[in-house]
Amino acid sequence: MRQPPLQTHSSCLSINSLSSSVFFGIMDATNGSVWLALAIVLIIGVITKALIRRNVPAPVCNRLPPPVANNGSIVMLLHAFLTKGFHAMIQDQYTKLGSVFTVSIFGLKATFLVGPEVLGQFFEGMPSEIAVSPAIQFFEPILGKETYGIDTTTHYWLTGFMKDALKSGKLRSMVSPMIQEVEAYFAKWEQHGITDLKQEMKHVLMAITARCLVGKEFREQMMGETWTLFYQLFDNGTRLSSVLFPYAPLPSNRRRDKARAKLSKILTQIVQSRRGSNHVEDDVLQILTNSKYKDGRPTTEEEVVGLIIFVVLTGLHSSNTTSTWTGALLLNNPRWSMAAVEEQQQIMQKHGCHLDYNVFLEMEILHNCIKEVVRLHPVPPLSIRKAHKPFTVRTRDGTEYEIPGGHTIVSPTLLNGSIPHIYKNPNVFDPDRFGPGREEDKVGGKFSYTSFGGGRHACLGQAYAYLQIKAIWSHLLRNFEMKLESPFPVVDRSTFMMEAKGKIMVSYRRRQLPASI
Repeated sequence: MRQPPLQTHSSCLSINSLSSSVFFGIMDATNGSVWLALAIVLIIGVITKALIRRNVPAPVCNRLPPPVANNGSIVMLLHAFLTKGFHAMIQDQYTKLGSVFTVSIFGLKATFLVGPEVLGQFFEGMPSEIAVSPAIQFFEPILGKETYGIDTTTHYWLTGFMKDALKSGKLRSMVSPMIQEVEAYFAKWEQHGITDLKQEMKHVLMAITARCLVGKEFREQMMGETWTLFYQLFDNGTRLSSVLFPYAPLPSNRRRDKARAKLSKILTQIVQSRRGSNHVEDDVLQILTNSKYKDGRPTTEEEVVGLIIFVVLTGLHSSNTTSTWTGALLLNNPRWSMAAVEEQQQIMQKHGCHLDYNVFLEMEILHNCIKEVVRLHPVPPLSIRKAHKPFTVRTRDGTEYEIPGGHTIVSPTLLNGSIPHIYKNPNVFDPDRFGPGREEDKVGGKFSYTSFGGGRHACLGQAYAYLQIKAIWSHLLRNFEMKLESPFPVVDRSTFMMEAKGKIMVSYRRRQLPASI
């Protein structure tokens, strides 16, 4: 097998980036008692980390350092944080201080970089200069030590294996299984009815994930205990207490570890079965099972299990969030839902019932609708890394700042996608902004659109995510008339995934002449 490029890294599929985003996203809970408990635990956790690091000498900056939010006042920061929420607090600091600023609490410093002009090093820096942050370790017990916190060489080999598993040539073979799963799932719908869109997206994506990523053995078990274990692992492993104290003897940690052990046993048996059989499946699990390092050493069972848990958890949750928002925004914007339906009708007239990878690439309106959804609701809303060496950034107005080595560096994806000088009316759902003549995602350069990362840190799962969401919504648009019955959802700020809050009830009716997949 070819050696994977060591400079390729995933943003969406970045373990440390995702784990850090979980931490900051959880900060948006709204209940008063939750806020109080959160603040107390946060302060205790930060003080503990600060005490551990108090003897580490501060890096020396040779140029103008970034301005500090609220002049370093902990009281002012906590007040803004508790009254407005994390994202609103960062938006305020961006408005006051510009595209580069540092938030400092108890000696822990996080420098925020907002906008394409200052993101070059963040996305293109060498691993020796800037890498995913090791500050938060709570994903280690979820994924396993074989895939988390490993040495740089092994990390980039595993990233290369994942890249091979999700490259376009492999995705082409996934189209037919995806279509079969989508068709089979929605065939169970009645002629008309009302349902919760969020739950429907969750279940159809389970079927696709099992079929295309883990294979038929897992698909046959997916309706039983296995999916419950995945959700127990994720839900318990990302609680605030587990984020701050991942190895404390807490009930949530015990439930997390119990689910992880059972999942590991199930997936290990599948890997062993694959390696003991001459039968080869066409799925991601098979590719990871067959992958070998440069010296000929195969991936271990533990590595394969960790990678599968990682790709299922990240892919399933992010695609569930995006596909749900896609439906809500399309149904709330008749102009765009009608345009997307017309596009499907034209495609069916041109290709008939034959849909393949190239046909999905022709769905430009649907593609831009999904792209706009991810701009408005990026998953995750933050990407975070660690600066091993100082580097300089130049803002739009020409001001230069030196980012000290040792700082945590944060790119708030949510803010990057709503900068007014790049995106016209950024809070409006307008897929046309990506079309010919506008192309707002290129206005500020290559990092104007960072919802899927960029540069060395571009999302490995981007094409896969688009493909499965198109498979779902192209089928629904062709075969059903749908209407949003519940109020348009708001963002659930208690989750890091920018999920829609509550149920999203939609009514549906089969079209008179359904264009079957």
